[in-house]
Amino acid sequence: MAMMGMFSYFLAEATEAAEEGFGLNFDILETNIINLAIIIAVLFFFGRKFLGSNLSARRSQIEEDITEAEKRAQKATADLKEAERKLAEAQKEVENIRKSAQESAQKAKERILAENAREVERIKEAAVQDLDAERERAVAEIKQYIARLALEKVESELTNQLDQSAQTKLIDRSLAQLGGGR
Repeated sequence: MAMMGMFSYFLAEATEAAEEGFGLNFDILETNIINLAIIIAVLFFFGRKFLGSNLSARRSQIEEDITEAEKRAQKATADLKEAERKLAEAQKEVENIRKSAQESAQKAKERILAENAREVERIKEAAVQDLDAERERAVAEIKQYIARLALEKVESELTNQLDQSAQTKLIDRSLAQLGGGR
């Protein structure tokens, strides 16, 4: 804005001077080197401050942005290293948990196998005891059956061989031995 004001001022002065015989010729085809040099000098003199301040502000903004970007990059690098460290710790913890679980599983397997072996032995012992008891019961039944058969055979032979009086005597003698008498 200030530049436009200055330009308007010089334009008005030039117009006034042209009326008096001296001034700037703004016709591009009729201008001379001096007029161009004056305009360039004016633009350089007044534009330098404007452009210098804008470029300086822009430069400081860019420097701030670069500094901020470097800080963010350093923070990101530090965060990455921390995340990598935490990942390594987590992987170690996972490995420890896996090893612990394998050890626990192996111990549980061994304990279960030992319990099963004891249970098998207990079942075998119970089966042997049941078999012995069953054999003794069968032997006792067979003995009873044989004794009954022997008694029946002896009875049938005795009845065939003994007459009535011999039977009475045998009965009386058996009763006398038992403690009863007739």
